Amino acid sequence: MTMYQPEPNEAARRAVASAIHEHWILFLVEGVVLVLLGAAAIILPVIATLAFTLVIGWLFLLSGAVGLITTFWMRNAPGFWWSLVSAVIGIAAGIVLIRWPISGTVSLTLVLIAFFIVEGVVTLMYAFEHRAQLSGRWGWMLASGIVDLILAGIIFAGLPGTATWALGLLVGINLLFGGTAMIGMALAARRAV
Repeated sequence: MTMYQPEPNEAARRAVASAIHEHWILFLVEGVVLVLLGAAAIILPVIATLAFTLVIGWLFLLSGAVGLITTFWMRNAPGFWWSLVSAVIGIAAGIVLIRWPISGTVSLTLVLIAFFIVEGVVTLMYAFEHRAQLSGRWGWMLASGIVDLILAGIIFAGLPGTATWALGLLVGINLLFGGTAMIGMALAARRAV
């Protein structure tokens, strides 16, 4: 039994392409800003790490405060105590990250290490599971999983020193690649008819 897949709506596709074409310069500016921020984070990873930690701290603090307000506003709703605990934890995490960003950086780096380990193992398992179907391409997935595990090992082995630069460097790389992709999309949209 095959599932019906509708044809893509050509009018909607043209409307999206037209909107991107009309505003390509905004996408280009956004891409350039992201590239500049990414380059700055790569050049100054310690400052970028502290900035990232502080931004995360403020996000936790603000989300916890909003959660606390809404929890008391709807205190008769089911799950009041769980919502209250969640809001208090968010506020506490935000205060810790803002007040002691270096300690927060180490904690966030440990989370990053755990992510790389889990991502690496899952990618390795995925590669082994699909090596028969993906023929020569499964090697790239295998390499990606190995790189994730190596990154986790390097960052963990260098703790606490790596905590000062790892987050900033990785955020910078992400911004740099995201900005480059945005610039490419903007330039392609400019040429599109």
